[in-house]
Amino acid sequence: MSSATKSLPIDAAAVSVQAAEQPEISVVLPCLNESETVGTCVRKALDALRAEGIHGEVIIADNGSTDGSQEIARSAGAKVVQVEAKGYGSALMGGIAVARGTYVLMADADDSYDLSHIPRFLEELRRGADLVMGNRFRGGIADGAMPVLHRYLGNPVLSSIGRIFFRSRCGDFHCGMRAFRKDSVDRMDLRSTGMEFASEMIVKAGLMGMRVEEVPTTLSPDGRSRPPHLRTWRDGWRHLRFLLMYSPRWLFLYPGLTMIVAGMIGGFALLRGPVRIGSFGFDIHSLLYCFVAVVLGTQFVAFATFTKVFAISEGLLPGDKRLEAALRYVTLETGLIVGILLTLAGIGGSVLAVSDWGKVNFGALDPSRMLRMVLPSVFSLMLGVQTICGSFFLSILGLRRR
Repeated sequence: MSSATKSLPIDAAAVSVQAAEQPEISVVLPCLNESETVGTCVRKALDALRAEGIHGEVIIADNGSTDGSQEIARSAGAKVVQVEAKGYGSALMGGIAVARGTYVLMADADDSYDLSHIPRFLEELRRGADLVMGNRFRGGIADGAMPVLHRYLGNPVLSSIGRIFFRSRCGDFHCGMRAFRKDSVDRMDLRSTGMEFASEMIVKAGLMGMRVEEVPTTLSPDGRSRPPHLRTWRDGWRHLRFLLMYSPRWLFLYPGLTMIVAGMIGGFALLRGPVRIGSFGFDIHSLLYCFVAVVLGTQFVAFATFTKVFAISEGLLPGDKRLEAALRYVTLETGLIVGILLTLAGIGGSVLAVSDWGKVNFGALDPSRMLRMVLPSVFSLMLGVQTICGSFFLSILGLRRR
């Protein structure tokens, strides 16, 4: 009994020591041949932590430097972790994986971000934020720090698209200085290995309903004598492509619904006969395009559903309660019934068209009248078969989800 009683203070002391050694924040800097600036960045980060009495660590996630960056970082007081997988996202994930802090701040190792701003990011995290973004447009961008094309076109356009697609409030989607709760990022299950890593973090934070805040920060010209790793058009396209792929609604659903509605409105109007709007006349040729719009729109909507189900099944996107509710009714059996009815309607219309043709001994017909009967039948057949095939495919995609 006495030995057990004596062991309690020892265990408590051990826990207390372990807690004291646990850093509150880990500063992770990805590095690839940054010998000119990495030492300065490490020292600035450590100075910022000491000045505010913050217990933290600096981690350099090295992605294969050959210029001695690793030794410079160690001598400046950083912990260096080697990340074999290439890419900006891979380097950061490697650094975040070994971070011991409750919070993590990431920035570039090129001395372009003001690391003395670390406390303002930490303050928002302490208040309960999951992700704290820096905003260079609010904090200030020094002359020559950001290419004109990036500053006035690329960043504003991509940030606006991100805000629209994902209902985000971030004003600077691509700020490389940001901080987050380590457990929050672990829940995001980030997959991007390249520059898209930064966008994926914001996208998933928004989709998962996490609390995202912004603080102003600054951007200065980097301290390197070599060109940056960023490639304007290549990386800009990769970011846009990523935003589109993570938003099936904007990539497929909304365009598809627009085509369906427009096609149906035009189709119903033209089935009754030619339509004139001012000096423009619309007849069976326009009717054909209206039906094509409906078919293409249906395919777009189907792709939106397939993409969303697949992305959720693979962990690329979080679950969607509205989709789950819809899929309780949009079953394989429902799709088969709708598809079969559409197919039968198409067959029935085709039989009527042939019967009508027989009345003139299978001779010449009035194209305008006959196509108004044939086109709905043909497209009903197409939609019916597509619906049947799509229902089976959606059911296959849902096997793993169920």
